[in-house]
Amino acid sequence: HCFQNSGQSCNAPTRMLVHKSRYDDAVETAAAVANATRVGPASEEGRHIGPVVSETQFNKIQKLIETGISEARLVAGGLGRPDGLNRGYYVKPTVFADVTNDMTIAREEVFGPVLSIIPFETEEEAIRIANDTPYGLTNYVQTQDDEKRRRVARRLRSGMVETNGVGLAKGSPFGGYKQSGNGREGGIYGIEEFLEVKAVSGWVTE
Repeated sequence: HCFQNSGQSCNAPTRMLVHKSRYDDAVETAAAVANATRVGPASEEGRHIGPVVSETQFNKIQKLIETGISEARLVAGGLGRPDGLNRGYYVKPTVFADVTNDMTIAREEVFGPVLSIIPFETEEEAIRIANDTPYGLTNYVQTQDDEKRRRVARRLRSGMVETNGVGLAKGSPFGGYKQSGNGREGGIYGIEEFLEVKAVSGWVTE
């Protein structure tokens, strides 16, 4: 999901928090998915991701990948274009492991196909890490424990929380907290954004 739209989605899940009991398996799986993700021209049909939007964005992503290599453990992708592509703004699907939330790649909004995997030990620690960001658009929760899923979703400081791979229902409000913006799109909340509220004193009716 992080790599969809070449990572250029405002709600891309670029930080993946994984409990230490499943951490090694998750890193291995993420690396395999990244290595299997094909990159090619957007004009071609098929299951692959295309280039990022501009040279400026390409250079920004490359610089962040370079920083990530100095901070964390690179397990897939990396600098430069994917094999077989010698021009264009194509980025290798990239995965970093052993990331901590004070690293640049965890703090910056990469807006490219770059995933940072962060281990945690307790639910409290995971919630603290997830909320420790200036952004707050979307969080994603995966667990087989429904009570935990709802409990964690309530405590996450974001405008949207998707759980167990289920997308938001039609008409759900789209928007975020903190630097992810004010207001909402969609549903009754989206309509209310276009309305004005008027307060009138002394209005007496019989």
